[in-house]
Amino acid sequence: MDHFPIFLATTGRRIVLSGGGDAALAKLRLLMKSTARLTVFAPTPAAEIVTWAATGKLTLIRRAFDHGDTICAALFYAANEDAAEDKRTAAIARAEGALVNIVDNLEDSAFITPAIVDRDPVTIAIGTEGAAPVLARAIKADLEERLPASLGTLARIGKAFRAASYALPLGRARRDFWRDYYFNTGPKAMNESEEQVQPALDALLETHLNKTARAGHVAFVGGGPGDPELLTLKARRALDEADVVIYDRLISSEILELARREAVMIDVGKEGFGPSTSQETINDLLVEHASTGAQVVRLKSGDATVFGRLDEEIDAVDAHQIGWHIVPGITSASAAVASIGQSLTRRGRNASVRFLTGHDMKGFADHDWAQLARKNEVAAIYMGKKSARFVQGRLLMHGADRATPVTVIENASRADQRILETTLDHMADDISSAALSGPALTFYGLAPRAAATAATDIKLEEMA
Repeated sequence: MDHFPIFLATTGRRIVLSGGGDAALAKLRLLMKSTARLTVFAPTPAAEIVTWAATGKLTLIRRAFDHGDTICAALFYAANEDAAEDKRTAAIARAEGALVNIVDNLEDSAFITPAIVDRDPVTIAIGTEGAAPVLARAIKADLEERLPASLGTLARIGKAFRAASYALPLGRARRDFWRDYYFNTGPKAMNESEEQVQPALDALLETHLNKTARAGHVAFVGGGPGDPELLTLKARRALDEADVVIYDRLISSEILELARREAVMIDVGKEGFGPSTSQETINDLLVEHASTGAQVVRLKSGDATVFGRLDEEIDAVDAHQIGWHIVPGITSASAAVASIGQSLTRRGRNASVRFLTGHDMKGFADHDWAQLARKNEVAAIYMGKKSARFVQGRLLMHGADRATPVTVIENASRADQRILETTLDHMADDISSAALSGPALTFYGLAPRAAATAATDIKLEEMA
């Protein structure tokens, strides 16, 4: 992020602009939405600027911008539509301490002006760091359609009520009150008339003041395979409400970004045969935070019910009479099989699929290898990289065909996804040669469709 977005207080402050043509008009239409004192320097201003000055919306000085004109100014816009004049005026403004924006000159600007959706006092700023103004305008148009005009009125009334809301304890109680107002009580009252909103707000505060404190709760949330677009709506809502998020190593940074900024984030990452947080410690953390009344999200990779040691954590919170619920997620097998253009079951091939783990608490996991070695069996093997030779040996020992297809998907659904196509005969050596560093899922009995994986295949000849 090269440009850090902030909202600048403009009440009573000076914003100066040099220019009187189309570029100046475009900037002024936006700047006049603020409460700043606007000053425009233009020898030959457009008619609209003259009209705005006559109605007191800005101060117009009919000459070229010069030294001393940006003293005490917060911002300066060079909108002369002339590179040499923009350079001259910008240099003066910088020397006098103003932040400078030169229209259509990203490199020499100290700040940029975003596209804005205005539901005063709700303001949404959309920026692309100058890379795609057309995209920013498209997003703005989409948001303009989605956000009701009444949103600004609700926010204005709510802003005036903030001091009264301080009667509620800081934190969740206050957040629950405002959530109720903006998404339930406020819109309902607004549907009747604006005059009904204030009485409804008074009654809502009384209701929340008499509410008993919300009990602590744990949501066991499946975070999916890593792509934030594969996160369920219910999971996103749980993250938005969480006071504490206890997350696994494989949760992507894009998904962690969806949690509230105020939430306590606790990394309890585990790595097979490597450093890890003990299960007892994780159980204790769940109980400790939920016992204080916190809304806790236990964020697990994939689906929380698949190889996630979910039962042990549920037993821990149950033992302390703490409420909980499960939010299912997309398991890695579903995302991985989609990436190779296959299905987990197929009529005439296999009527069942096995989800196996490559290792468990005691080491490499044993399974019914004789059954799996039969023709047309399909299995999704989780945590199978380091157990590849063990799995290969067991299957061959029980008569599996050496030519059985094996596909390994690393970082399924993520931007850095890779696909390794091999066979049971070469499985262990190929996985070792590929040097897979991310989470990988192994499909036994499935080969990728060529068209689905052309861009992400690992070419074995390149590893030789």
